[in-house]
Amino acid sequence: MDEREIRLLADKLRNGEISVDTFVRSFKGLPFRDLGEVKLDTHRALRGAFPEIVYCPGKSPDQLKRIAETFSELPGRALFSRMSQEQHELVSTILPGLEYLPVPRIGRLWPDRDLPSKGLVLVTTGGSSDVPVAEEAAVTAETIGCEVRRLFDVGIAGLHRLIAHMDVLFDADAIVAVAGMDGALPGVVAGIASCPVVAVPTSVGYGVAMNGIGPLITMLNSCALGVSVVNIDNGLGAGYTAALIANRSSKNIH
Repeated sequence: MDEREIRLLADKLRNGEISVDTFVRSFKGLPFRDLGEVKLDTHRALRGAFPEIVYCPGKSPDQLKRIAETFSELPGRALFSRMSQEQHELVSTILPGLEYLPVPRIGRLWPDRDLPSKGLVLVTTGGSSDVPVAEEAAVTAETIGCEVRRLFDVGIAGLHRLIAHMDVLFDADAIVAVAGMDGALPGVVAGIASCPVVAVPTSVGYGVAMNGIGPLITMLNSCALGVSVVNIDNGLGAGYTAALIANRSSKNIH
């Protein structure tokens, strides 16, 4: 729950749309709701970050139900990462507003969608096989409130595909560069763009790529400055980081 959502609740209370008990119930879980094995952080948005993000693999149906029931009492946004179709079907019976995005495997609760206002994030990939991880980054950044543009399949096997889109490379406040194989894309992008680049190694590639270790090493050894590297296949972490950078950058500009 962020400041805007608290003000919305206060307006509803003042207008008689909700009872005092409902208003109090929305706050009594702060700063977190203890659900046993799960401690749901309901205070996160008030600290200026994104509301809770739920990592779904390994969660039992009962845990997911309890999490969903808590979200049903708290207005606002939430992400369920690496969510399966079956998990979405279970949770959506409690949260009917939860949309499912199959490519990044994300469940998204996003009731009040404002126009993007927190900077421009460009998400790029070396190849089309990297798109699921890139979409995870893109969806995360746009849910936080950024404008997101996608530039997929522009790896160094055909560098002219990247060069043809120089304008957006210069416009971006932050860039997410997702690549497997040799993992060279982030260094190339950072050598052109003037904004920070968040590099994401993927587990795409042949044997010696070692399920992402190869591109990870390449990205850590980038000779171009301004490259930060997240974990293998961690699109969510990259999108989150890029959104924070873009938000600060857009505030400084305006």
